[in-house]
Amino acid sequence: MKQGDPELCYAHFALQKLHILPTILDAMSQKEKAVVYASIDLRIEEEKRLANQMK
Repeated sequence: MKQGDPELCYAHFALQKLHILPTILDAMSQKEKAVVYASIDLRIEEEKRLANQMK
């Protein structure tokens, strides 16, 4: 996925990896979205760390 709208990138990840439908994500409060986005950031960082370990 190209780098672009951060919200769209988070929605894509939430759908593909967390199975959170866009309508569910859209209905979340800002605080709920912030928790989901922070969780996504942590997961991506962990995946990057693990990938670097395997090199």
